[in-house]
Parts: sequence; structure tokens; C-alpha cells
Amino acid sequence: MRESLGDHAMGRLEGDELATLEAHLQGCPACREELAEVASVLPALGRVAPDRLDHTPAPPPDLGDRIVAAARAERPASAATRARNRWAPVAAAAAAALLVGGVAGYLIGDHDGIPREPVAVQAMDPAVQATAVAIPHTWGVEIVLDGDGFRSGATYRVVVEAEDGREVNAGEFIGTGARPMVCNLNSSVLRADAEEFRVVDVAGSTVLRGSLAT
Repeated sequence: MRESLGDHAMGRLEGDELATLEAHLQGCPACREELAEVASVLPALGRVAPDRLDHTPAPPPDLGDRIVAAARAERPASAATRARNRWAPVAAAAAAALLVGGVAGYLIGDHDGIPREPVAVQAMDPAVQATAVAIPHTWGVEIVLDGDGFRSGATYRVVVEAEDGREVNAGEFIGTGARPMVCNLNSSVLRADAEEFRVVDVAGSTVLRGSLAT
């Protein structure tokens, strides 16, 4: 499952593959933590100017040795810290690979000709910080939610409201507290018919909403 975490963070997974990984994440704290580590590098990639990707950067020949040396120099603390240190070289290598391959364009524009539309979000909980994009598909709309501040361990449900008032489930996620998370949420409501999405807690209260009106 770990090899799919990068694709999940970038919104590349769909269908059964997406459902299988999200089911695994529900019961695997280690993978959720590693996913959060990968997701933490994505905002930096989104700030890369696409026209700077025309020239392939050449990493220093000793980069790999320097990353390993830096990781080994870190004093181990808790098990969680050791897990982060173990994942850090992988996340750094993945970020470099994304930049070299020009995949940063996926995060800031479109992917395979499918536009990623920024969504205006409003958090009712002051602890929640989030951004979102909408991706139209032939089968419905996908919401990629990037945020933190959702209560750790709490279950949240996401619904997409259509223009005709229908509310269609788009999935669930478990809050990670202050740790960043990226969720790929899918609804059968077509993009043109979607009015908004809402994140709802177990008590039924809306903690965040995003406008999908066109």
C-alpha cells in the first residue's frame, strides 16, 4: 500500500484502487502518518512556476549521500519521530522526482487535460485550515481536500449538494489534528450540477463548506 501513497496525495487514484487504499488507511495509523508527510511537500510544489520546468535540473552528485547522512545525524526520539525520519529521505526524493518530471503542473493546472478548479472554502471551526480543488469527471465530481485542524481520531462525512437540493455522499475521513492531510472525495453529482460540498461531524454539524456554484 505504501507505494500508492504518493498517487493518493496527488489525487491520481480512482475507483477500486482508491477505495482499497482509503479502507486500508482507516485502520493503519502508520500509513496515515506517512501520507501526511508526503502531503506536506505538495503545497511547495504548487508554487513552482511551470515555465521553470523547461530545463531539467541536475541534482548535486552527492545529494543522496547528504540526505542519508542528515537522516542518520538526527537523534532518535519517539517512535513517531523515528517514523518521520525514516520517511523523510523518501519524501525528499519523491519531491525531487516530481519536479524533474514536470508533474508540478498537475498540482497547479490540469492533469491529462482535466482542469483542477480552486474551490472557495469556509471553515466554521477556527482550528480548521483547508483548501480544496474540484475535478470534473464523466461519472461525477472529485473534491481534493487539503487541510489540518480536524479533531484527531474523529470521523467526518462529506456530502455534495446538487442544484436540485439532493445531498449525495462523497466519502468519509478521520481527522489528523494538527498534522496535514489530503483527502480524495468522490460524488456521483456531475460538476455542472454541484452547488457546494460540506464536511459534517458525527453530531451532524457542518464544520467546513466549499462553494461549487458555477
